[in-house]
Amino acid sequence: MKKLEKKWMSLMKKLNLNLFKFLTLLFFILSNSAYSEIKFISSNIEEVIITDGDSLKIGKEKIRLSGIDAPEIKQICYDHGGMPYACGHRAKTYLESIIKDKWGIKKIYCYYSERDKYNRILGECVLGESSSLNINEYMVRWGYAIAYLRYSEKYLDVQEIAKSSKTGLWVGNFDMPEDWRKKNK
Repeated sequence: MKKLEKKWMSLMKKLNLNLFKFLTLLFFILSNSAYSEIKFISSNIEEVIITDGDSLKIGKEKIRLSGIDAPEIKQICYDHGGMPYACGHRAKTYLESIIKDKWGIKKIYCYYSERDKYNRILGECVLGESSSLNINEYMVRWGYAIAYLRYSEKYLDVQEIAKSSKTGLWVGNFDMPEDWRKKNK
């Protein structure tokens, strides 16, 4: 019986030591990871390229607006009368108008701490150094994008405002962008 107890105690010590090593390594990786540091990329507005309703380019960097999902460029939605319209193009055009046509602000700032599996920056973008105009939030608030609940609930409140006021996509019927991608790609 004592031999069994000794073996059991020895095994437990090894497991505890290995668990401790694993947790220490995990803590070190997470605390020193480049992904935990908030960074930003900025540009003059004239140099920003809008690729769709939730993506843009600054120089060679592709930026995916985090926490939101806009209709795909080829996606069709339906207005309140059931008439089809190119909602993906409309979302892209609206994002262009926010960034390029309004506000008299000359610079965009995108804050991020991580990249997605396609190496795109997952960013939250604002206009101007101290702007309170959050582009991600604005796209959801006016119904040109949805809160991407799979990754964040940050914009759920403004989505509810867009839904209740039947703004943008919420005026008619549409497939959630993620569902549309699954069916069409």
